[in-house]
Amino acid sequence: MSTLNLTLLTDLYEMTMMQGYFKTGNRDVAVFDAFYRNNPSGGGYAICAGLDQMIDYIRNLHFDEEDIAYLKSLNIFDDDFLDYLSNFKFSGDIYAIPEGTLIFPREPLVKVIAPIMEAQLIETAILNIINHQSLIATKAARVCYAAQGDGVMEFGLRRAQGPDSGTYGARAAVIGGCKGTSNVLAGQMFDVPVLGTHAHSWIMSFPDEYTAFKKYAELYPNACILLVDTYDTLKSGIPNAIRVFTEMREANIPLTYYGIRMDSGDLAYLSKRVRKMLDAAGFPDAVISASNDLDEYLIESLKLQGATITSWGVGTNLITSKDNPAFGGVYKLAAIADENGTFIPKIKLSENVEKVTNPGNKTIYRIYDKSTGKIKADLICLVDETFDESQDLKLFDPNAPWKKTKLPGGSYQMRELLVPIFQGGECVYESPSVMDIREYCNQEKETIWDETKRFVNPQEIYVDLSDKLYQMRAELLNASHAEK
Repeated sequence: MSTLNLTLLTDLYEMTMMQGYFKTGNRDVAVFDAFYRNNPSGGGYAICAGLDQMIDYIRNLHFDEEDIAYLKSLNIFDDDFLDYLSNFKFSGDIYAIPEGTLIFPREPLVKVIAPIMEAQLIETAILNIINHQSLIATKAARVCYAAQGDGVMEFGLRRAQGPDSGTYGARAAVIGGCKGTSNVLAGQMFDVPVLGTHAHSWIMSFPDEYTAFKKYAELYPNACILLVDTYDTLKSGIPNAIRVFTEMREANIPLTYYGIRMDSGDLAYLSKRVRKMLDAAGFPDAVISASNDLDEYLIESLKLQGATITSWGVGTNLITSKDNPAFGGVYKLAAIADENGTFIPKIKLSENVEKVTNPGNKTIYRIYDKSTGKIKADLICLVDETFDESQDLKLFDPNAPWKKTKLPGGSYQMRELLVPIFQGGECVYESPSVMDIREYCNQEKETIWDETKRFVNPQEIYVDLSDKLYQMRAELLNASHAEK
């Protein structure tokens, strides 16, 4: 599977449009933006992920003999076009927001500047990769926020929609804040911590629960987390776990990382009872971990109920983003270069206001309040625009331009978000390690207030247009109405 050529990971209409451009001689350079319109799960933000896999896809983009033979068998592609594909190599430029960055609706996550045939071919795969990992990274960040600093382990592999979703989803979950994953392949591929204990079958395979616990403790004394709910958590599981922990201490075996896991029952009630039993037995630092169809809402509820759980194992609801299973990213044409190389802006119209696109060759600046380091807004502008942080900056809502904010000069800082990834078809970007991206993402999450992180009716981070871009958009809209 790791050697699978993903060049044909595209929709048929991308290929038929490519042949159409080829046949009509259209070699124009175009600008395409990949962006999304709404935050997952009604949240206040999302997290960008998947860039490293997108880079691998672009680097390895080629049509091998089997690909050409298959396309020929469809009887819709001509030989001259297939000859062109046999020597295909991406030659364009790509800019993107680095993985782990907080992102907001309507701003380009990936910008492709390439001959229109090339830009069209890569649309589907870019969306497939970025949409999935951004979705899971965002879900993980929400779960970790609910856990309030407790460790969260991703362990949804067996419930994921296939090996790729389970493995790349685990990568994204770690980027979003999880401390590790149960997925051993993900651990190997991405050098992230792998974590886990044992199943109920381990307990059931021994004559009794105590023997199962004791044998496990002998094998893994430095990571002894015992699953206590196979028979009866309070009457059997915890007493047997305490017995094993006591024997380890009496044998001078260091209790470096030890505790219990519960996978069923009333976790709030049980955890409080378990904490008292462990403390009374002299094990106040024993970990209490829990699983059982957890998500951010249930973890938040358990916290409010006073649950004493200190470690959370989250599976199905995280790896599938069960309440919001699709990210909804789109890829839209924004400009086409004329014979002089000047980009002519293009706009997509719609009766739905949120589907009207932003035209032109654009970039994004993140604006921070200098005194707090928190995000004030994101500003989408044209690439040739410059700003002076010592001067006042006016921001306005493009959908409600009467809503204006003036930031006094010297009170804010700006950071450009889009960075070069490919230049002339060659990769110029080196991806950080997953754990470094995770650390960066944790820092990013500190740049928004808790009001934006809350799950119900979060405070919106505004994404504004520069005055120049707003005027360009308005002129195109007015021109389209005049033509009618």
